[in-house]
Amino acid sequence: MAADRAPAGDGAGGASGEAARGVSSEAAGSPGRAGRRRPGASVARDALGLALSIVVAAVFLLPLVWVLVAALRQPGTPPPAGIEWLPDPPSLDAFARLGTLLPFGRYLVNSLVVVAVAVPVTLLVASWAGFAIAQLDDLQRRRLVVLAVGLLLVPATALWLTRYLVFRQLGILDSLGALVAPALMGSSPLFVLLFYWAFRRLPGELYEHARLDGASALTVWRRVALPLAMPTSVVVALLTFLLYWSDFLGPQMYLRSQELYTLPVGLRQLQTLDRTNWPVLMAGSVVLAIPAVLVFLLVQRWFLRAYRL
Repeated sequence: MAADRAPAGDGAGGASGEAARGVSSEAAGSPGRAGRRRPGASVARDALGLALSIVVAAVFLLPLVWVLVAALRQPGTPPPAGIEWLPDPPSLDAFARLGTLLPFGRYLVNSLVVVAVAVPVTLLVASWAGFAIAQLDDLQRRRLVVLAVGLLLVPATALWLTRYLVFRQLGILDSLGALVAPALMGSSPLFVLLFYWAFRRLPGELYEHARLDGASALTVWRRVALPLAMPTSVVVALLTFLLYWSDFLGPQMYLRSQELYTLPVGLRQLQTLDRTNWPVLMAGSVVLAIPAVLVFLLVQRWFLRAYRL
């Protein structure tokens, strides 16, 4: 009897062992199948993200493409009735017409001079101010940050009359100095706050070690803080460029001589002189937009680097 029961037990144990091994193999195989499914899901997610990126890029690029195509039409021709991807034949006469109507070359030089001075001055002043705020104690730092945020809430129209009176007292009206003067105050409280936040994210031990090595505050700013805040510097430089490059109200309020006008004012004059000549108007818009697009293309790698960080 015992001998008869022993084989049965062995068979039951063998069957249960085989079932357990089967379950174990299925459990071991299931992560592999899940792992094999993950690359497909990742590819689909990446493809969806790429498709959305292309759609968003097309939304922003199509107006620029339409402006460029319209600028390649013959001067004096009306806008096309439908979508036109390339004029037949394309022509650069609208760009040549700009110089005959207005001194667009002079306006371009004035705009370049303004941004060439305003961008580095803004970076210098705003980074100094942001670094100084970051080195203060908590109470003083909190007060200055609240003050900067409060200044951001002040409407720009509230500053026009005050700036005009100050510039008149300084004797810089009707000069490019009136357009560059705001850069001496950092151009915007936002730029100071951006640098402050960038410097505050850095470990305080970096500043302490530099001071222990005998570095002055200016040396710490130049050799420690500013290189580590390079993405913020690029962002502020780009925003400053766009702020001064597209400034229309400043030249209108502070300038009287036509030879000092910048491109936005020249484009407005062009619209007044020949309102229905769409190819010439679009050619002026292209001249105004191309430098901003080129600057963004040059600095986009810094945006990508900051995004990866």
